[in-house]
Amino acid sequence: QVQLAESGGGLVQTGGSLRLSCAASGLTFTNYAMGWFRQAPGKEREFVATISGSGGGTNYADSAKGRFTISRDNAKNTVYLQMNSLKPEDTAIYYCAARYGFPVTHRARADYWGQGTQVTVSS
Repeated sequence: QVQLAESGGGLVQTGGSLRLSCAASGLTFTNYAMGWFRQAPGKEREFVATISGSGGGTNYADSAKGRFTISRDNAKNTVYLQMNSLKPEDTAIYYCAARYGFPVTHRARADYWGQGTQVTVSS
């Protein structure tokens, strides 16, 4: 019913940029805050960024501040994560998440998850 589909991952060199996309279906998109999380092998899934349903409010993890930008296009039911100045420690599977009516800043608070897209940053 509800599906979140990430795309845009890939291999990039240190200092490069990527833009991830997450297309949502099966929900009323504007009712959901959206977020991005990431998970490296052997590590827990961690918060990266979140954006309110209207797009008027954002929050970032310290590791993302100043380098990553989350945005959304409600007409397209899509949320984006622009990643600049990438570092090897950004290497992870990046997951899109949705939460009804509230920010999604912790993995336990997500209502829905995408399948993930791999980001690899070479040193």
